[in-house]
Amino acid sequence: MRGILFVLTTIFVTSSASLAAERTVTDDAGRQITIPDEPERIVVLHEALLGVPLADLGLVPVGSYGRGDDGQSLMAVDFYRDVLGVRAPSTTPRGIGPIGEIDLERLGALEPDLIIGTDRDGSKIERLSTIAPVYIQNASAGRVSGFQTQAELAELLGRQAIFEQRRDAYLERARELRATEGSTSGRRDYLGLFLTDQLNAIGDVTGVAQAMSDLGYSRLALAPTDGGSGMGSSLFVPLSTEIVGRLDPDILLAMNTYAGGRDEDAVRSSLDRIVPGWSRFLKPAIDGRILYLDSAKVVTPSIASAENTLDAYEDWLAGR
Repeated sequence: MRGILFVLTTIFVTSSASLAAERTVTDDAGRQITIPDEPERIVVLHEALLGVPLADLGLVPVGSYGRGDDGQSLMAVDFYRDVLGVRAPSTTPRGIGPIGEIDLERLGALEPDLIIGTDRDGSKIERLSTIAPVYIQNASAGRVSGFQTQAELAELLGRQAIFEQRRDAYLERARELRATEGSTSGRRDYLGLFLTDQLNAIGDVTGVAQAMSDLGYSRLALAPTDGGSGMGSSLFVPLSTEIVGRLDPDILLAMNTYAGGRDEDAVRSSLDRIVPGWSRFLKPAIDGRILYLDSAKVVTPSIASAENTLDAYEDWLAGR
């Protein structure tokens, strides 16, 4: 009898522990899903928008879209390394298929207990749910801004304390930097340019947008005819060279596409190609109000990208 009671007690305790290890949450697509209480094997469907914010909080995904079987990036940039620097994970996530296609066999081999996608991954939910719970996280302009995506992921995964500690330290540094430059009031605006084969305005779902806001800048308002009506992208929208030539933000941020060189010389070369003679007629160029940024370091919606922006801004102030 004692043996039967022991077995029954063991089954009850094991079942209770199993139930306690899961919880039901509602994702940003309005779906109720059951996920592990503390996921240990997370796969992300977007490295810059999801993977880096998680790694910045100490949660390194086991799988990440855009990587090979050996963990090497298949893209022109390694966001974990470039954004996090010395804090980059020593073991990078494994790939889940070539760019443009998810390999379900490779994904399954990683044995994920949670897959996190963006609000653009709705069409993948049914297929990926056969492997693990799929959580959809907002990452588009109009739904989140700055590093709000990271804040929401921190809440989902029990990393609020780490997020708040990092955020508070970052905000203190931003306040100190503002006080040092002596500009704590008055109108200040910025325009961020991302250079591909054309000029593009940077959106607000980025660490750089968060940093500029915390430094006391507002994004230069663009009329619908300027391209402002298209600011629904999480990264950028196209702008005409004629429009940019007429704009005069207090500070112009300029950064190159990931595929090209990302230092100041490379950015200048791109501007020469896209906007011939820019240095002679763009007012921010004439007045020395251009901050050249490394795009890979500043565009993720993470505190780390905001910190990288503060680093560049501080260096820019020192060199003026």
